[in-house]
Amino acid sequence: MYEFLTGTIAAVHTDYIVVAVQGIGYKVIVPNPYRFAVGAKDVTVYVDQIIRDNIGITLYGFADLDEKVMFQHLISVTGIGPKSALAILATGDAAALVQAIQENDLKYLTKFPGIGKKSAQQIILQLANRLTPTGKPALTVKTVADPAAVNDSPALRDALAALRTLGYSDKDVVRIAKALRQEEAHSTDDYIRLGLKLLTQP
Repeated sequence: MYEFLTGTIAAVHTDYIVVAVQGIGYKVIVPNPYRFAVGAKDVTVYVDQIIRDNIGITLYGFADLDEKVMFQHLISVTGIGPKSALAILATGDAAALVQAIQENDLKYLTKFPGIGKKSAQQIILQLANRLTPTGKPALTVKTVADPAAVNDSPALRDALAALRTLGYSDKDVVRIAKALRQEEAHSTDDYIRLGLKLLTQP
């Protein structure tokens, strides 16, 4: 599974960009393609690969890791698919999004395409207690020591850090870390998906 692509922005379209990496052009669907400039070199795009039977492989791309993790967080909400998650992220204002979720602002959330009142309520229900606004895309928290973490793989460490940036408490992250260490995940994405599943279980 791809973690990120680093290359030249070969093309910018209304809903996707093309990233040229060593002679291969990757079509990457992004929240706001116009954040990228055609011809820009050595650009890193964080990607999430989703495979569906009727569509095949689709790459979704993001300007930074925080945006990527927020996307994964949104699509973990019941009834929210990639298209709706991208529409929500297109504004690029993570702080306003988190504030709306925490303040039960249905009007703000329902302004996005594909997000009705029921979907907005579900987003609030599942995410309201998990996020802490900082005014920056990254959602920071204070961390605590976990003695077992010294043996964690780089992929697991990155995943746990990403979960913390979304506002999960250290207590919650340390709690699921033990379970994640027993999983046979091979990438940061794998660990993030498993972690979100564990964290959102009733």
